[in-house]
Amino acid sequence: MNNIYEPDYVKKLFDQMSGSYERMNYVTSFGYSIRWRKQMLQKLGQSDQPLKVLDLLSGLGENWVYLKQHFPNAHFFALDFSEGMMARAQRKAQKVFKGNLNHYCEDVLYNELPDAHFDIISCAFGLKTFNPEQLHILAGQINRLLKPGGKFCFIEVSKPTPSLLQAGYRFYLGKMIPVIGKLFLGNPDDYKMLWIYTRQFENSKQVKEIFTRQGLEVNYDQYLFGCATGISGVKTKGQVLL
Repeated sequence: MNNIYEPDYVKKLFDQMSGSYERMNYVTSFGYSIRWRKQMLQKLGQSDQPLKVLDLLSGLGENWVYLKQHFPNAHFFALDFSEGMMARAQRKAQKVFKGNLNHYCEDVLYNELPDAHFDIISCAFGLKTFNPEQLHILAGQINRLLKPGGKFCFIEVSKPTPSLLQAGYRFYLGKMIPVIGKLFLGNPDDYKMLWIYTRQFENSKQVKEIFTRQGLEVNYDQYLFGCATGISGVKTKGQVLL
């Protein structure tokens, strides 16, 4: 198998899945992906101030409606390196933001966005595509991009804690999802990767440790017995770039 964490491999995979990824996310989570997004974004609070809000690994823009509800007067930015995802997200961008979206096609690990520029950073279901070394780079980027006092939140599909639930989840993602992908959505091998990434990722505990080493204040978040996990936190006002 190719190195599944190579940016070119990940980019090609998501380009190929762009036509069905939003539906597949819904199916693989039994519809919970929408609820989890909402729960994750609640950790950011709400504000009517003209904040700068960045949605990382923005995909098809699944977070955007909820971000707009939380921060109605914000300036919105989105970053993804999949041209396929970005192209399909344009209609949603126009509907939600009426053209008020700065959309960047860049690799989040080596982006050219300005230092200490954003008040809010969100990211849903992208953590599993990074290995530990890349997660260290990602944590450094979050530290660099956030203003002092800025907030962040991430969420990812994970291996649930109860063993019985974990066995059922493993069977569903590992065996059933490729079949569903073949019948309804195209290439089953693409969707088999969802379980492979999840199995390797396990949960967000390692992510919390890595982000904490950057000096960020980090909470570990768990959803539905660990079927999804994530982190949320803040860049403290006295913090300097590492």
